[in-house]
This record gives sequence, structure tokens and C-alpha cells, in this order.
Amino acid sequence: MSTDAIVVLKDDHRQVRKLFRDFQSAGENATTTKGKIATRIIEELTVHTYLENEVMYPEVRKLMPELEDDVLESYEEHHVADVLCMELHAMRPDGERFDAKMTVLIENVTHHMDEEEQEWFPKVRKGLGRATLQEIGARMVEARKTAPRSPAQPSALKKAVDAVIA
Repeated sequence: MSTDAIVVLKDDHRQVRKLFRDFQSAGENATTTKGKIATRIIEELTVHTYLENEVMYPEVRKLMPELEDDVLESYEEHHVADVLCMELHAMRPDGERFDAKMTVLIENVTHHMDEEEQEWFPKVRKGLGRATLQEIGARMVEARKTAPRSPAQPSALKKAVDAVIA
């Protein structure tokens, strides 16, 4: 398995996109199935945003100050996803607004992933190079072991609070 930070993040993106497709194809009345898939989506996104917020973005911000605006926008996009994940986590899958809220999450996160992969990752790869991306990726792989898996965990809640008061 590669520890290149961009490869690690793209692997996460692939997994999240698959879960999104699974949710969307589950069927209108498949609330039990959708609930299980939603739980996995929320866990994957909680871990992923934690790794980017705590490892990738601070490093890029420090090493590539010209990407400051991109990093700040990404933090805000993560904040929106975190809030939606918290709300979905607290909802029942048969709730009236559950599917609608998940649709908004899917649309926002898909936009964010597309933007990262098409615009941001190429700039970061060019600016940081292989060795630095390997080192950042290795730190992300290590951080994944203790990353929050639920938006209700204190380390996940801290991200949301930081986004509001920063």
C-alpha cells in the first residue's frame, strides 16, 4: 500500500463514492439498508476529514502558503460535511428529511472531492514532491488508527467547534 498522501486520499474518495452509489441505488423504501450505508458513509467521512484537517491541510498550508485560500475553503467545505454528518448521525433513516439531507451531503462532498482531485492535488503534487507526500501520507496512515469514527466523538466535535470560532 502506498503512503503517498494523495494516493491515500484518493483511495478514501473512491470508497466514499462507492458508498454514495450504494446509498443512491438502494431503493426508495430501503430504509434499513440506507441506514446501514449511511452509518458507513458518516464513519468514512469523519475519518477522512479528520486526516485532512489534522495532517494534510496544516502541512500544505505551512509548505505552500500560496494555497492558503484553497486550504481555508476546504476547511469550510469539511465543516459543512461535518455538520450534515452530525445531523444524519442523530436522525432515523425513516425520517422525513433523511434522504434529502443525505442527498445534500453527497452533492457537497462530491463537489469537494472533484475539486481536490482535478485542481488541488495536481498543485500539491507539483509543489511538494514525492518524498514529502510519502512522509505526510505515512503520518495520515498512523493518524487513521486513532481518528474519530463518529461525529459525536470529542475529537470530531473539536473540528466543528474550531471551524465556527476560528
